[in-house]
Amino acid sequence: MSIPTWAESLMAISSSIPTNRNCTIETTNDCSSHVLVNPKVHMYSGYNLSPLEPTVGPSKRDVSTFTKTAGKARGAVAVMFSVPFDYNLFSNWFAVGIFNNCKLCDEALYGEMYNSVERRFVRGEGDGSSITYKGDHVTIKASMSCGSRAVMKVEVCDS
Repeated sequence: MSIPTWAESLMAISSSIPTNRNCTIETTNDCSSHVLVNPKVHMYSGYNLSPLEPTVGPSKRDVSTFTKTAGKARGAVAVMFSVPFDYNLFSNWFAVGIFNNCKLCDEALYGEMYNSVERRFVRGEGDGSSITYKGDHVTIKASMSCGSRAVMKVEVCDS
């Protein structure tokens, strides 16, 4: 029996969630000295199954899972991903960026990252392709799978 790869483990986590719409997010901190701290989450029509780690130090990673409330047609998290109910009308989307610490993590931020012109972030369709946002001190790379049990991978590294 072979040991599952990390990617297979992420898919297994997502597949084991007892709802049809969810997202498993892997966050990797590849920075030499920056520490990711104090995560904030905004949920609409869903909930967090395994919370984000309060601190992700250099060379560390975290895995979190989010799911929609059963039977609800919408829902997403503010750092931003959307796994829609109806794939006839919508597709998976995601975005990453850098904002001031004073910026609220709320529905307005979600709406900005989902709909607005890309200024402090980049957005992409969840089709397996990657996106990159380069800030002054760190660069964020991310990719997201298609499908109702999505996996999103986020890497933060020094610019």
